Amino acid sequence: MTGRVGASTLIGVQTPPPGSRRPAYHFTPARNWLNDPNGLVHHDGEYHLFFQYNPDGESWGNMSWGHAVSPDLVRWDELPLAISHDAVESVFSGSAVLDRANTSGLGTADAPAMVAIYTSAYLADGRQAQSLAFSTDRGRTWTKYADNPVLDIGSTDFRDPKVQWFEPTRSWLMAVARSTEHRIAFYSSPNLKDWALLSEFGPRGASGGVWECPDLFALRVDDDGPLRWVLVVSIEAGGVAGGSATQYFLGDFDGTSFVADDESSMTTPRWLDHGKDCYAAVSWEDDPAGRHLIGWMSNWQYARSVPTEPWRGAMTTPRRVSLRTVGDEVHLVQQPVDALAGLAGPAVGARVALDPVQVTGAGAAPASPLPRATAYALEAVIDPGDAERVGFLVHVGDGEATRIGYDTARASMFVDRTRSGNVAFSADFAGVQHAPLGLHRGRIRLQILVDRTSVEVFGGIGEVVITDQVFPGPTSDGLEMFSEGGTATFESVTVRTLAPHPG
Repeated sequence: MTGRVGASTLIGVQTPPPGSRRPAYHFTPARNWLNDPNGLVHHDGEYHLFFQYNPDGESWGNMSWGHAVSPDLVRWDELPLAISHDAVESVFSGSAVLDRANTSGLGTADAPAMVAIYTSAYLADGRQAQSLAFSTDRGRTWTKYADNPVLDIGSTDFRDPKVQWFEPTRSWLMAVARSTEHRIAFYSSPNLKDWALLSEFGPRGASGGVWECPDLFALRVDDDGPLRWVLVVSIEAGGVAGGSATQYFLGDFDGTSFVADDESSMTTPRWLDHGKDCYAAVSWEDDPAGRHLIGWMSNWQYARSVPTEPWRGAMTTPRRVSLRTVGDEVHLVQQPVDALAGLAGPAVGARVALDPVQVTGAGAAPASPLPRATAYALEAVIDPGDAERVGFLVHVGDGEATRIGYDTARASMFVDRTRSGNVAFSADFAGVQHAPLGLHRGRIRLQILVDRTSVEVFGGIGEVVITDQVFPGPTSDGLEMFSEGGTATFESVTVRTLAPHPG
């Protein structure tokens, strides 16, 4: 591939520059500020990841679209800046589609254009409207449409269009946020240029902060069950763990209106992630491997202050999503992208599997020692026995560790980062996040992705997730099991390293 930006965005595992703690397998730009994922589309064997980007510094501002591509959602190659801010506008969040039928006239039938639909944030008056840019060379270079904007309602809070082709009506469908009104508006277009309002949804669910970054897609329940629609909406404040977060609604869409289930009410929001650090999550269009989504791994409470340089901002692991019946309810289930299991390289892929072991207290010494590492995937099945809390200590070092486990009294999975390393940069960072999780046949199943500056925990079959950034010291590479208030049996524990060590 061509157009590489820097050596710190290697294909495969990322190598940190000296003195930094760059994530090993989560996407980060070589330098400068990153936030929301944008323009997610698959074309010609490549997954495209565009993202909100400041080409001029490590703080939010001068919003433009950065760009990276991947063959598998794991090995990323950062490309040059895609769509730049200018003297008239900042380029806010949006989406991208491949206009195969050339409905827009911006390409040809033989060489369809990739069309980005983004929010123009006009510097003169603060107005937000929807605009187009297009590429005819696989997303490498972009031209802004001469007659922008294509959808303008005169609002200063109208943003983040997610566009898809809706086959039943043979037209384009847009979901876009009327942010301060806590509404998602749906529009239709024959050509990506002329848009007509269909309906609006909201306010519903959580509305403690403005609504942003909608997504709408259909999935079958349990693979071969009824077709249901999922509407994803992020909120800038008032999330389940405090600050920004992402919620979702289940319901039906008839081509005009989205109607949520009765259970999706003001008092029972469904959270995509119960951690502090999964925001603006959206999914790829034209994904040949199912439906995958990715989020910005940060929180507006402290995103401007996280202790990283020369970049600031990272993405979550891409996640394959499905609808599964768990107990009496249908859940949006998430699992790490399959390709993560295929990471390979020097000292990567080493696997440790433990025999069953009983644990009382911390620091147990199983027959097969747990590895020392800073980037790995861990899977465990645990019988909590009479323990009050049971789980793992990761990034264990001198006086610090991140606690991940299960609280039997609360029937919840948790991540405790109060002593996870550097927590002093924000009063909103240290804390404990919980996610409700029932036992299955008396067991807990946890899948944990540990990277140099994050943990992502998938409970059960992935019906609940907690994503949290952590900033441990460079020598905090220990991994331990713990059990509090009783004895638990770790029936199976498998650890597979995902990056060379030390990080």
